[in-house]
Amino acid sequence: MAVMDVATDLVEVFLRSNGYLTLSELQIQSLNKRGDWETVTDVDILALRFPGRVFIADAHNPTLASELEVPGVPLYLEEDTIDVIVGEVKQGEASFNPSLTKHETLHTALHRLSWIYSDGDLDRVVEDLRDTGVCHTPARGGGTVRTRIVAFGQASEVTMNVIPLQVIIERALDALQSHDALLRSARSSSPAAAMLKLLHKTGFRFSRDP
Repeated sequence: MAVMDVATDLVEVFLRSNGYLTLSELQIQSLNKRGDWETVTDVDILALRFPGRVFIADAHNPTLASELEVPGVPLYLEEDTIDVIVGEVKQGEASFNPSLTKHETLHTALHRLSWIYSDGDLDRVVEDLRDTGVCHTPARGGGTVRTRIVAFGQASEVTMNVIPLQVIIERALDALQSHDALLRSARSSSPAAAMLKLLHKTGFRFSRDP
């Protein structure tokens, strides 16, 4: 079994901690012009988040609720909106492989979530993602679904379609610092999260060149 790329692992932990349900390294198969099946690409991250507040631990105590709430930075969350991310993860510059925006890639990945879209909207979503990188559509049963492609990697700023890895690491370290007592008792099967936690436990502090 292949070992997950550490950057993909880090992004998945970050998204899950912010309330997303995730699939990682989703392989896309398609028929080529010869009629043979081939691997088009891997979708690094497919993520789904329903609207609402997310807490780092049990928040029945109203006094603790605000302290335990995960702020959702820097995800551009929108009120009463389901957020769907088709993500590309790079250790280098945040960018998209051309294969990610192929119709068969986006359609195959998003078909896993097709129930949340109103009937007939999936093809529209795919085409809007290819054209502009983001699409708002009605959700089945009411509300809105925002679907977007997001590149995770090295970048100078956060946008709707780019989230820098350095920002994710900073958010993780801030959480470890702010919730030290709580997170010391937590266990994780994620190598990236476990390493950050170990470095924090052993007293390392990090700074980034401006």
